[in-house]
Amino acid sequence: MTLAGFLAYSAALAIAAAIPGPGVIALVARALGSGIRSTVPMAMGLAVGDIVYLAAAVLGLAFIAQTFGTAFLIVKYAGVAYLLYLAFKLWNADLAAERVEARKADGFLASFLSGLVVTLGNPKVMVFYLALLPTILDLHTVSGGDFLVLAGLTFAILMAVLLPYVALAARARGLLSAPSALRRLNRTAAGVMVGAAAAIATRT
Repeated sequence: MTLAGFLAYSAALAIAAAIPGPGVIALVARALGSGIRSTVPMAMGLAVGDIVYLAAAVLGLAFIAQTFGTAFLIVKYAGVAYLLYLAFKLWNADLAAERVEARKADGFLASFLSGLVVTLGNPKVMVFYLALLPTILDLHTVSGGDFLVLAGLTFAILMAVLLPYVALAARARGLLSAPSALRRLNRTAAGVMVGAAAAIATRT
């Protein structure tokens, strides 16, 4: 691949990532509800999910989306179910001060996997990598080294786009310390997560 190819991919990915979709909405809702600690791994999971689709596109596996459509639907609705579960937890969160801090530590792996599942079930990501990417790059010319560079660019670009969303949402949560304000914030975040789940479920 040429430098122009890497730049074209980076620009297209940055633009696509900057347009809020279900993944960003879920990430912001998670940061509003749980703070920054448990949300950064979720952002990493979202980015790794993109790399999975990048690998599928480079390996010529776009036909899997058509041949094994049921498997994609299972992953999609698993992501929807997880978002609804998070929304339920936020809606019913105990807001005693000590409990608010405890809710921030869901565990790295659980948070990471939640981001991965949301991305794998996100039609917006599927369309970008399996339909639009072949129009941006000549995937037949991508070598193993090129793929490693593309994967690194994907992770770096997505984290650069997603982390400001996380920081701003976590900052907004930090400014609201009263239990009544946190309750409203959590329930707003829960509603946003339900909206993100609906967006994923209804997109084809």
